[in-house]
Amino acid sequence: MTFIELKKIAEQKVNPRELSDDCQVASVASALVTDKGTVYVGVCIDTACSLGFCAEHSAIAQMITNNESRIQRIVAVGRNGKILPPCGRCREFIYLVNKENLETEVLVSENKIVKITDLLPFPV
Repeated sequence: MTFIELKKIAEQKVNPRELSDDCQVASVASALVTDKGTVYVGVCIDTACSLGFCAEHSAIAQMITNNESRIQRIVAVGRNGKILPPCGRCREFIYLVNKENLETEVLVSENKIVKITDLLPFPV
């Protein structure tokens, strides 16, 4: 699965909407492919009290639910297909679910792919 394909899958899930006065969802979507070739997607949930989570967390939760933990590639996109690099929390989360994920490829802009190890240079 290429990053072009993953990005298109994520873009199809971006659907910003308000669930309540205190909860907005899907302004960012993420798609990942595992080492087994399975694709998982997720969307962000943003709440007024910061109890929400990022799109990457949502996709990773689906992956873990299906007994997988090794991410080959991951991308997140916002409105208008803008590629969004993972925040620090997501970078750490990707690493913690499987230490081999230091080798996960991340699309951080249209023409730039880096590994989690480059985004998280001092893992514990």
